[in-house]
Amino acid sequence: MGGSQGSQDLGKALLRIVLGVLILMHGIAKVTGASGIGFVSKVVADAGLPAWVAYGVYIGELVAPILLIIGLWSRLAAIVVAVNMLFAMFLVHSKQFGMLADTGGWALELQGMFLGAALAVALLGAGRFSVGGINGKLN
Repeated sequence: MGGSQGSQDLGKALLRIVLGVLILMHGIAKVTGASGIGFVSKVVADAGLPAWVAYGVYIGELVAPILLIIGLWSRLAAIVVAVNMLFAMFLVHSKQFGMLADTGGWALELQGMFLGAALAVALLGAGRFSVGGINGKLN
């Protein structure tokens, strides 16, 4: 019923790699974009949080996604991505929680999908198609 171990491991790899690549693209944009971390710093300051919190976006959108893609410390990396998404949802998108997009879906469906995928990886682990292997620490 649950599929072969090979197909489960392939599914875990697909989930964590797609999540990692899509989140990493946001991080690359922050590093290469003209505004850099400026927008995040402003949002963090406006929320009354310490300035250093803004730099967590680099961990959540660069370091953690790379760990997901290669499959090393995947559960921890997924939790970091989930926390990063919660910060984004509450600090940047809180006004959109009860809104629908023009297409009829939830206005935060992308953020919600990233959060859900990260939680799924945190629960499922990386699988054997990973640098850390199926029994790797935090994998």
